[in-house]
Amino acid sequence: MKKRICFAIIFLMSGKCALAQPFTKADTLRGMLTPLRTCYDVTYYNLDIKVDPETKTVSGNNTIQFKVVTDFDKMQIDLVKNMKIAKIMFGEKLLRFEREHDAVFVQFPKKLKTGSIEAIQVFYSGEPQSAKRPPWDGGFVWSKDEHGNPWVAVTVQGDGAYLWWPNKEHQSDEPDSMLISVTVPQGLMNISNGRLRMKAELSNGWTRWDWFISYPINNYNVTLNIGKYAHFNDIYTNDEGTPLTLDYYVMPYNLDKAKKQFQEVKPMLACFEKFFGKFPFYRDGYKMVESPHLGMEHQTAIAYGNKYRFGYKGTGSSELGITFDFIIIHESAHEWWGNSVTSKDIADMWIHESFGAYAEALYVECRHGYEAGLKYQNGKRQDVRNNSPIIGHYGVNHSGSGDMYAKGSLFLNTLRHVIDDDSLWFAIVLGIAEEFKYQTITTDDIVSFVNSKTGEDFTAMFDQYLKNTAIPELEIDVTKKGDKVTARYRWKADVADFTMPIKVTTSKNKFEFIYPTTEWQTTELGGIHPDDFKVAEDLFYVDVKLKRLYLQEGIE
Repeated sequence: MKKRICFAIIFLMSGKCALAQPFTKADTLRGMLTPLRTCYDVTYYNLDIKVDPETKTVSGNNTIQFKVVTDFDKMQIDLVKNMKIAKIMFGEKLLRFEREHDAVFVQFPKKLKTGSIEAIQVFYSGEPQSAKRPPWDGGFVWSKDEHGNPWVAVTVQGDGAYLWWPNKEHQSDEPDSMLISVTVPQGLMNISNGRLRMKAELSNGWTRWDWFISYPINNYNVTLNIGKYAHFNDIYTNDEGTPLTLDYYVMPYNLDKAKKQFQEVKPMLACFEKFFGKFPFYRDGYKMVESPHLGMEHQTAIAYGNKYRFGYKGTGSSELGITFDFIIIHESAHEWWGNSVTSKDIADMWIHESFGAYAEALYVECRHGYEAGLKYQNGKRQDVRNNSPIIGHYGVNHSGSGDMYAKGSLFLNTLRHVIDDDSLWFAIVLGIAEEFKYQTITTDDIVSFVNSKTGEDFTAMFDQYLKNTAIPELEIDVTKKGDKVTARYRWKADVADFTMPIKVTTSKNKFEFIYPTTEWQTTELGGIHPDDFKVAEDLFYVDVKLKRLYLQEGIE
């Protein structure tokens, strides 16, 4: 039985203990930054493993190089308990370690000094968890292609890379670079992140593939793709004349389909570079790898499994949604939002998914114009559930609601139109992508950045849309008495003293801002019949409670 724990952090967020959400000691060990984790900063991983598709096993070692932040003689690393650790080496010394749940506490013979660069090597093996419903459930996908060849992939977002290799399992710490060496049966390829450094044919009927990542990378983005692939490539050249290599690895029987479908990559890159800045990983290149699951944003090795259909598996929430391949666009957007700019805590995963979903609408806007982008964006309203907050609980490896996709992008669209200055808005979006490139950040970082660039305080908006379940409700009564038409309005929201400007028809077909607060206000409308009164709901994602009243003259 899991022990229920109510953490102080939950009190801070909600004012009461969220007993409906039981957290365990394992959740704390996984999600909290304790002194045994903050005492060191990972600088480099060298993951060297052998993957056997026949036995569904992984074996090998990982070298963890780190900088000592504060003196310590004990540290925490992480590896799921069904994966067995044979030994941990510190140079020539064998280190003692003990496990608690999936946390591994490593004991050094003496204190390591602040500022020093050290390394340990963890030898391990086991049968990693198989993903029951990839990519939403973490683990390995042990599959076969149409010709019966092994086809292996891994997806671990949310569940953690510690499901298959030992590391510091917290999103806040990324290595500066990484080497991934994967040994597979001869005749198979392995495609991982970064650049292929070497392919070595071993004498025992196995082949080792060495991939080097020259940028920071988050653990959940580290990947492997094993199979018999066909490879083709291309070059994208940006406005500055800088070339970016495009490499595609697909099933040979899908080669012709892929060459046609992946033509969308170049215009997508041009669009995203316009809004988000230069592709973050030019040295390592852009790769798309066909996968036996739907898809995942693995850095510079995006997993693609949309079966060469438009939309999301051939469907869309609007007609515009089936004019492009959802997986190519959404997962590539994560190269900026999630891979380059990463949330420190999984509770802030909206930074990845809301901006990633918003990027879809911007892509439509690039292709078809503003009105089309807006139509695509509002088609997502039907996908919003409003059943729990977008931001999860901090420190316990808890992500928020799936509304971080549709509702999160609708919130960003709302913020754009509240700011009401596209030059400023897109400077802010670009500024976030550039200011926080290759960093892990928090919601507060985003809010502070927006507030500083606008000179206004949008904290209440962020809190209402991200930290609460409901969207703000605009109560508005439009009353006609004789020739006089007035509007009486206020906000109902969870955030105290909530304010947010919104556009309504102050005269026929003329939208202007009103400035509701949580107190009733009244304004006179000019030359408009109540039946013609509208709220600009395509620009602002709010719950409108509109009443129209007609009063007889002479009646008080």
